[in-house]
Amino acid sequence: MLKRLFIGNYALIDHLDIGFPDGLVIVTGETGAGKSILLGAISLVLGGRSDVSTLMDPSRNCVVEAVFEQDGNERIFRRVVSPQGRSRGFIDDVPVTAEQMRSEAAALVDVHSQNQQLLLSEKDFQRTVLDSYAGITSGVERHGSLWQELQDTEKTLAGLDAGIAEASRQKDYMEFQLRQLEEAALKEGEVEELEEEQQRLAHAESVKEQMERVDSLFEDESGSMESRLKEMTSALDRIIPYFPEFEEYRARLESARIELKDIHGEIASRSERVVFSPDRLEEVENRLALLYGLMRKFGVRAVSELISLRDSISARLDAGADRQIERDRLSKRVEELREEVRLSADSLREARLKAAPGLSSLLQEQVRWLEMPRARFTVEVRDRGRIAADGGDDVVFLFDANDRGMQPLSKCASGGELSRIMLCIKALLARYRGMPTLVFDEIDSGVSGSVAGKMGRMIASMGERMQIFAITHLPQVASKGEAHFLVYKEAGPSGMSTAIRRLEGEDRVREIARMLSGENVTPEALANAGVLLQENKSNN
Repeated sequence: MLKRLFIGNYALIDHLDIGFPDGLVIVTGETGAGKSILLGAISLVLGGRSDVSTLMDPSRNCVVEAVFEQDGNERIFRRVVSPQGRSRGFIDDVPVTAEQMRSEAAALVDVHSQNQQLLLSEKDFQRTVLDSYAGITSGVERHGSLWQELQDTEKTLAGLDAGIAEASRQKDYMEFQLRQLEEAALKEGEVEELEEEQQRLAHAESVKEQMERVDSLFEDESGSMESRLKEMTSALDRIIPYFPEFEEYRARLESARIELKDIHGEIASRSERVVFSPDRLEEVENRLALLYGLMRKFGVRAVSELISLRDSISARLDAGADRQIERDRLSKRVEELREEVRLSADSLREARLKAAPGLSSLLQEQVRWLEMPRARFTVEVRDRGRIAADGGDDVVFLFDANDRGMQPLSKCASGGELSRIMLCIKALLARYRGMPTLVFDEIDSGVSGSVAGKMGRMIASMGERMQIFAITHLPQVASKGEAHFLVYKEAGPSGMSTAIRRLEGEDRVREIARMLSGENVTPEALANAGVLLQENKSNN
């Protein structure tokens, strides 16, 4: 139930903080007093659309907070709209989206607005009413989950089939590419090694010639460089006894002689190993041409990328078998789900066909009680010819008020008749769904007299089992229930604003009298109001 409502800076409401009791809560007020504003604030806190234009003071936040009692616990819904138009929602002080607020609120309160009677012409709504009466709402939800799983699995299977077909078309080409790359016996870093070898082989003849020239310079006609250095060392040996400081030069010459001897030997040895081989050069250049060609063909810059590509193609070809296994598994699951969905839809149809006559009789009995004595009401279950998330049926409400033949409800009922039928349906839904709070926004529109009195009694009867808010313009309805709130306008610092207060005693009598006679409350209207309220007490 809705225990308390706080509204700040919303439309014509500057500040409102009010508590509500259980049972039937009557809300009345003159036209333009702000009843629709109150309903709009409730809609906002339940996840409805926010609009910065609803801010009474455009420089301050708009705040709407509703406190519900659910299973002995308090649930606090709060909506904040900033002057910049940003909307934030909270449930028990935890930030949530508007969609989450709507979802959570759906289990707490149902708001029947005046245009909701249009739902009576919608097949989904008519099916929902029958399903609620038949007690198969949870079964429909399970069926919907199965149906959605089937759609998702079929979509996955179709995507896999497309992938397998595409892979099959590309298989021959991928196998050809793989053979090319495998036959190339790729080795990472090979291009760099071959390029170095190519350079050596291409210049081998010139290199050998220059190395032999260096060797000849070590051995010229006047003797080797080593022998001349030996002769210099001997000369210094003869000088050192007289000039000891020449020992350093002698040591340096000896070191140079040994180093030159080593260099000479290494150059001679390397010269012998340098071989000019036109065959090997051709072999290296052919190998490089192959690798360069593969890199150009596959649009890569290194052999390492060719190796990665080769492995990728190989993996894609190997994955073909795995995809086929997965395809077989999904195909089997699709067949299983189709059978489960078919059986589920058949079960729902059986339950609907079984429940339809009872619902027809119940609604016919109720609308006849609301002074449509010749009314006939039939609920038909028709095979749609295809299965969807709600099963395989269309549910159609057929109605006849004056022996003119059964027709779809939306085509033959007047506004007043629709109001009475919707009330009957809401009463039924409240009973079978266990909705804790129901808000009626002038569901009694288009009726008057004794019909209004009977509608009031039906609403009051609903209030014995749940919390009902009835926004009404009919005194016959307003006199029912114990709690009566008046919505009115009052002057404030910022101009006229909307307020609400609970009516007791004479104030309530006067409000009922106003509804009976208009602005000029007559003694007769006051007397009639007293009678209506006394009758309500007697019935209770």
